Amino acid sequence: MADDARIAVDVGGTFTDVVKLVPDTGELTFEKVATTPDAPTRGVLGSFTKAGAQPGQVTMFNHGTTLGLNALLTRTGARTAVVTTAGFRDVYLLGRTDRRVMYDITYRKPPALLNREDTFEVGERCYFDGSVAVPFDESDARSVARRIAERGYQAVAVAFLHSYANPEHERRMAAILDEEAPGVEVTLSHQLSREYREYERTSTAVLDAYIKPTMRRYLTELHGQLEADGFDGTFLMSRSGGGAMTVEAAREQPVNLILSGPAGGVIGAAGLARLVDRPNLITIDMGGTSLDASLVMDGEPVMYQGTEFEGLPINTPSLYIHTIGAGGGSIAWLDEAGALQVGPQSAGAIPGPAAYGAGGTRPTFTDAAVVLGYLGADVPLGGDLTVDASLAEKALADTAVTLGLSITELARGILQISTTKIMGAVRAITVELGRDPKDFALLTFGGGGGLVAVDVARELGIPTVVVPPGQGAFSALGMLMADVQHDLARTSVIPLSEASASFFDESFAAMEAEAHEMLAGEGFGPERRVMSRTVDVRYAGQEHSVTVPYPDGSTAGVAGSYAGDAAEAAGSDAADAHGAAEHAADGPLSLLERRFTVMHERMYGHTMQDPIEITTLRVRAVGVVDKPALPRLPGRDGGDPAALGERAVYAFDDAGRSYRLYRREDLRSGDVLAGPAIVAEHTATTVLHAGDRLQVGEHAELIIDVAPNGKAGPHE
Repeated sequence: MADDARIAVDVGGTFTDVVKLVPDTGELTFEKVATTPDAPTRGVLGSFTKAGAQPGQVTMFNHGTTLGLNALLTRTGARTAVVTTAGFRDVYLLGRTDRRVMYDITYRKPPALLNREDTFEVGERCYFDGSVAVPFDESDARSVARRIAERGYQAVAVAFLHSYANPEHERRMAAILDEEAPGVEVTLSHQLSREYREYERTSTAVLDAYIKPTMRRYLTELHGQLEADGFDGTFLMSRSGGGAMTVEAAREQPVNLILSGPAGGVIGAAGLARLVDRPNLITIDMGGTSLDASLVMDGEPVMYQGTEFEGLPINTPSLYIHTIGAGGGSIAWLDEAGALQVGPQSAGAIPGPAAYGAGGTRPTFTDAAVVLGYLGADVPLGGDLTVDASLAEKALADTAVTLGLSITELARGILQISTTKIMGAVRAITVELGRDPKDFALLTFGGGGGLVAVDVARELGIPTVVVPPGQGAFSALGMLMADVQHDLARTSVIPLSEASASFFDESFAAMEAEAHEMLAGEGFGPERRVMSRTVDVRYAGQEHSVTVPYPDGSTAGVAGSYAGDAAEAAGSDAADAHGAAEHAADGPLSLLERRFTVMHERMYGHTMQDPIEITTLRVRAVGVVDKPALPRLPGRDGGDPAALGERAVYAFDDAGRSYRLYRREDLRSGDVLAGPAIVAEHTATTVLHAGDRLQVGEHAELIIDVAPNGKAGPHE
């Protein structure tokens, strides 16, 4: 093997995906191994072996993991305390008064991460401008630190009021904790978020502290073992915001890793969107435990300034990812009314679906797919896992008898319920936000997405399904495309009319100087650093802001950029661009206001005459890494692709129908397949029904033209 291989490993709930890239040749290797939840480090090191990669020959290792997310889901994180400003003890547990679930009688609040007795107060207070109202009480702070040490807390989140404007008191509290409670992990809220809204900032700090001991221990152990095996390359972690961060930064701020796995797939989707000239994509990533849906628009992933975990806000930039419990391991069960449900419970990696023969006995989505013939013993999964149809049928048998159905009828019901749930996830990120799914192509990846993608697309009227190369491990491939990223923000709530260009220039310059220092420390030279500026803008009196690109100050650049915003926002024509050019001479602040107006109308359908104010200035600092180039797939000299054989599929009735079976590795650029057909590959399977048409693209992507609803079926 070449001496400069790159490896990406994405640890999911059921499988760990690994991609090996040899830059000199463009060779890509996709593999899957079972996740080892009891020993996550062992599973990652095993993926190196499966991919044929020696740590000493790897120059860059990109990693995404659900370890922190799982600690939150199972409430197995650290025993955490909160230290806050005297008088604000209940901010974290009270949260916000808005309740989106107030009319949902089935809602049950998830268990809290901590209790009221875990919150401590220290005398101190700053005003919103950073000036000190109440000096920091050193005696009070030491008393609190001693109580934290005595009670055996493992982690502490320090979140003082207005520390985003003046963090000095938080820094002093950290020093005292280090003296009085050594060994306790400490998170300071201002290091994660320099923005106002004390509840959101406190929540972010608590989530970070809660998973920090677990993540620090894991990353330290993994890095140490890799180095012992000869690894001396760059170790990057995928982050929720879509970029990457060094392992050193990840150990200090693990809250950025909570959605690290799904983020890799969305970044890969954006790269593929530009490569195959399909700029608008709906992505569905169906793994073993869950399904993640997201959007790519104009070749870029949709970002949000913040996300949530079970209603708890995380005040850091994040990709917009909607997650539901609909994975390959999702368990089929009967509710109290005797109705069939699928998920969110999952068989996970252990014992897994019954068909895997690892001890699972409960019926799952994967078992239903085996019963219907979507998956078969003729093509091993991951190269070495052969499914057992008899075990799958046995797992479904009892439920089928209870419902008075045949086993294949029950299997179809399981897939139909899963398909409906996935459609709901797609609608949540499109229809419910005013977007029409028909304006997008559906990009499917993950081990299970290809089994249901054409059905989801057909029901939603989406005309095209795109299946990327290495779909089962595509999230890992996307990690290889991620740049190192830092997001800096500074809250400053002032009317736009009172702000000056020099205010923006000075504020941005200070943040960019900090960002340059961080990127330089991570080994990025000036030529590999990219800074982008945005501003959160709102009408006075509004609660939420719109994030607007800040004009760069040059007339041509501003006009061109504004024209692009206007065209995207309002579907405008050349007249919009001409209008933008006319306004370019107005200066950056005038253009900022115009951009805000266009984007506000796009998001909310109206504009207002109220005064405009800014709330937060943001800088995204990127350290550019070399991106993998997907190899071009050669064409076929002549003839048609040869089928491996045929497989009986019971997608529509118990009589079944014969589907031609192809191996994806045998396909060539330009090949065309007509449904009904099954395309099996090393890490996943794609199903086409009658009327669907597949063509292989030049980068090995599969482009499927989906037959309209009512045109696909057993009699076509």
